Amino acid sequence: MRIAFVYDAVYPYILGGVEKRVWELSYRLVKRGHEVHIYGMHLWDGEKTLVKEGVTLHGVCEPRTLYRKGKRKITQAIAFGSAVFPPLARERFDVVDCQQFPYISALSSLISCRISRSSLVITWHEVWGDYWYEYLGLSGSVGKFLERIIALFSVQNIAVSEATSDSLKKAVRNAKEVKVIPNGIDLSRIDSISPSESISDLIFVGRLIKEKHADLLLESVRHLIASYPSLRCTIIGDGPERKKLEVKTKNLGIGDHVQFVGFLENSNEVIARMKAAKVFVLPSTREGFGISAIEALACGIPIVTIDHPQNASRFFAGSGCGALSRLDPIDLADKINEMLIHSGEKRDACIMSARRYDWETVTDGVEEYYQSISGK
Repeated sequence: MRIAFVYDAVYPYILGGVEKRVWELSYRLVKRGHEVHIYGMHLWDGEKTLVKEGVTLHGVCEPRTLYRKGKRKITQAIAFGSAVFPPLARERFDVVDCQQFPYISALSSLISCRISRSSLVITWHEVWGDYWYEYLGLSGSVGKFLERIIALFSVQNIAVSEATSDSLKKAVRNAKEVKVIPNGIDLSRIDSISPSESISDLIFVGRLIKEKHADLLLESVRHLIASYPSLRCTIIGDGPERKKLEVKTKNLGIGDHVQFVGFLENSNEVIARMKAAKVFVLPSTREGFGISAIEALACGIPIVTIDHPQNASRFFAGSGCGALSRLDPIDLADKINEMLIHSGEKRDACIMSARRYDWETVTDGVEEYYQSISGK
């Protein structure tokens, strides 16, 4: 098959969950004999077209900053969406897989694939709905409108989680086909990594934004140290909320119990830190998937997360692999305490649960779906 992926950020020049998925699928599909192209921003030095591990990268526009004050820039989305239209309209692919966000490029893909007669798949990582208003205020009506337009006119859809699939079906209120194919992890790599010497009881991994509610974790730590005087909590990640969280840590008097590590470029070090922890805590109310939660399970540690309809990672806490909490520091502390007590007993169940998310298994599902819509 001749396959194209569309997303403005390209791995490893920008590190994020969506671009990681695109890359992992791309080079695995190439190894299976398919021709794969990625259309994104020109983030590398040299020519705009680059072949990397058999995957052809196309830099359709010069790089622009993705975020301003923690939010996606509309000018960048428009620039990329406009630039990706001509090459997609000229080239015919068996399958074009466009990531739904930031929507302008998805709209361009919808139109250009009609011209080139390529089969288009939209991969949905999240469906925001009314969250657009919280994100952009009244201007969020534009984002919500574009999201609905893409949902209405896209015929073939992949959702990375059941939660995203349900939200998409509710958004368009019809029996539109949505194939659930999750994100994945590299189990062989995770298995080969040894635990870090930096031991902790609790670990958080994620971008430090309001929706992750790391402040709730800090309040829970304050409650837990009465029972665990030597409790250690590691927070890995960076973001606009970091300074506020560091101030809160000081004000709560838990500075000796909480370590802010920041963003770790070496992903192996993140895994090593997870393997040296007892419980993974993700008090998030908005996760399109929650790849760090799956990595935690693969490391053999249970997860505690929030029971919220927009938090897809809540599904990973089942089958004896974790616990769900209300958005409340006392309840969160109770659930963490439960997992601390039984952490060792849950190791095997956690690892077994993570096995179905191996990238090779995920690629099997993607390849089969592409073949079904392309007839190849």
